[in-house]
Amino acid sequence: MTSPTGRPAALPLAHADLSALLHAIARQPRCTRAYLTRLTGLSRGTVATRIEELIAAGLVVEEAGASKGGRPPGELRLNGAAGVILGADLGSSHCRVSASDLAGVPLASASYDLRIADGPAAVLGGLDEAFQGLLSSAGKRPSEVRAIGIGVPGPVEHRTGTVVRPPIMPGWDGFAIPEFFADRYGVPTLVDNDANLAALGEYWARKEDSEHILYVKISTGIGCGIVSGGALHRGAQGAAGDIGHIRVPGGEDLLCSCGNMGCLEAVAGGDALARRLRAQGVAEARTSRDVTRLAAEGNPFARRAVREASESIGRVLATLVSFYNPNAIVVGGPFAELNEELLAGIRSAIYHRALPLATRSLRVESSSRAETVGVRGAEVLALQQALSPEGLQQLLTARVGS
Repeated sequence: MTSPTGRPAALPLAHADLSALLHAIARQPRCTRAYLTRLTGLSRGTVATRIEELIAAGLVVEEAGASKGGRPPGELRLNGAAGVILGADLGSSHCRVSASDLAGVPLASASYDLRIADGPAAVLGGLDEAFQGLLSSAGKRPSEVRAIGIGVPGPVEHRTGTVVRPPIMPGWDGFAIPEFFADRYGVPTLVDNDANLAALGEYWARKEDSEHILYVKISTGIGCGIVSGGALHRGAQGAAGDIGHIRVPGGEDLLCSCGNMGCLEAVAGGDALARRLRAQGVAEARTSRDVTRLAAEGNPFARRAVREASESIGRVLATLVSFYNPNAIVVGGPFAELNEELLAGIRSAIYHRALPLATRSLRVESSSRAETVGVRGAEVLALQQALSPEGLQQLLTARVGS
């Protein structure tokens, strides 16, 4: 939106109120006006006026709730017909994609194998084909897409969606992913590290359960997403949570993919464990998923490797617990399938090294939705953009033109 001078025009002040209400309704579907008044701090009159505006714009639907005596309260939800949100979780060898309506109702999903090392043109071209397939199967048009969220297994400058020197993504350095999709869809494309989006997806699924979460993704590499006070914490440049490249004792002679020696990822990452098992004669250990499968089947070499890795990861997390004091540490990625076999070593190190006050109510658990939490986080990231004051302007324009 621009002014006649070509400069960005100021959005109407009401857009901030409308955006806050839309976010609250998205987070707590079927809420009431009284709930929104308490949550946002807006007056009852302002909430009533803004809700009527959102209903008139076709962005919110109000339905009669259950009566508790007297007139039943109106329950509010986003209007799913107002648009489509696309999400993608790109891994080193696998991708999961999904499409949901604006109310968060799943429309279609798919997964497929890829090689992230094939470079952005090949990988993003395949992703665009996957998005088109989702829209087709859901009976939706590209013009109905309101925002796109994408997670990648490497460092990202979130403001621009540019991948920055990713250790396991050759050919991607300096590539601005949103530009690839700009002409195809004409909507905002948000890009973030896969662990960040997994943390966001986990927090969103938990609703009011935890405001402070560390989500640790153990796969080919090791990453950590941080939710603080209900918001994703990225740090100054988007590099917060890159725990895989913290140096750990005992790995001084191990070269990491980042070029340094002794990183946690080089000691306990999935690729590192697979290499170690192959050196011990376990030829079928090619990937992190192979290591997970072998450990689950009882292979003694794999079980020992996982146990040692969990202790190394736990020592790093113990430091983070003392520094950050989270409600919960959630472990995701392929290794989350091992559950207690993995968590035992992590818990032991944390409770041994962190202060009692920081661990008194701490939960350390595997994600119950490890396969889908990343793509769900990508959708949430895109939805938050669509419901922002800037995104709201686009939503209103789209609804007027529909």
